[in-house]
Amino acid sequence: MIPGSFDYHRPRTLNEAVGLLADHAGDAFILAGGHSLIPMMKLRMATPEHLIDIQDIGELTGINVAGGTIEIGAAVTQAALISSAALADACPILRETSLQIADPQIRNVGTIGGNVANGDPGNDMPAVMQALDAEYLLHGGGGERTVKARDFYEAAYFTARDESEILTSIRIPVPAQGHGYSYQKQKRKIGDYATAAAAVILSVSNGNCTAASIALTNVADTPLWAQAASDALVGTDLGAAAVTAAVDAARAITDPASDGRGPSEYRTHVAGIMVKRAIEAAHERAA
Repeated sequence: MIPGSFDYHRPRTLNEAVGLLADHAGDAFILAGGHSLIPMMKLRMATPEHLIDIQDIGELTGINVAGGTIEIGAAVTQAALISSAALADACPILRETSLQIADPQIRNVGTIGGNVANGDPGNDMPAVMQALDAEYLLHGGGGERTVKARDFYEAAYFTARDESEILTSIRIPVPAQGHGYSYQKQKRKIGDYATAAAAVILSVSNGNCTAASIALTNVADTPLWAQAASDALVGTDLGAAAVTAAVDAARAITDPASDGRGPSEYRTHVAGIMVKRAIEAAHERAA
């Protein structure tokens, strides 16, 4: 439970942090809130020789909602997401999801960038970002590039981010006015990772679903955007037959491990229940 030795760096600018990554290529890890990295270091599952703490980089903070786009700095904490009135109005699923992450102590320090960047399939925000069709801004020595959340996750703890890059911010298209939303999460206890969870965003007009997006948490090696499940809702009245079709399509793409949260079959079953509940809640909220 004691980390290996490492050199600690605390840059004040993004360029300084990127320079440190280049100087210590392959041997440096980024530290934000630390709630994912530090436990791995204590277990010696991560053994960085250099730790680059980005908490003092002001460029990585801030929430901006303008021109149909939400931009959230990677160092914004879960607590800040919860308290943002602008986010609560434009994209309330972010607040709903943040409130289900761990506990208040962790949310006061844990960052959205850390939650989405490290590729942990149990983290809650990656699936929500896929449902929202978000994109991540990555900054490295070669400049800046963007990667869609739906293309970012490759395997458990493996992502499209190069080790020389820092995820600096997240951009999200503002969901349609009056959209319905829900993040439903089943867990063993408060603060735990999900046994299974589902994010749903949808729009309804004249009683019919005009757009839908469904994503799943912790039922595979990566978060899952359930396109077939989403398509099963569009053009329907969101009645029982449509919901059942979406649930079946979502379950079909899951591949959870059997673990302390239950056998694989049970977790797939729970995923379907979470999808059903999230669809029903989002439908009720849709104007």
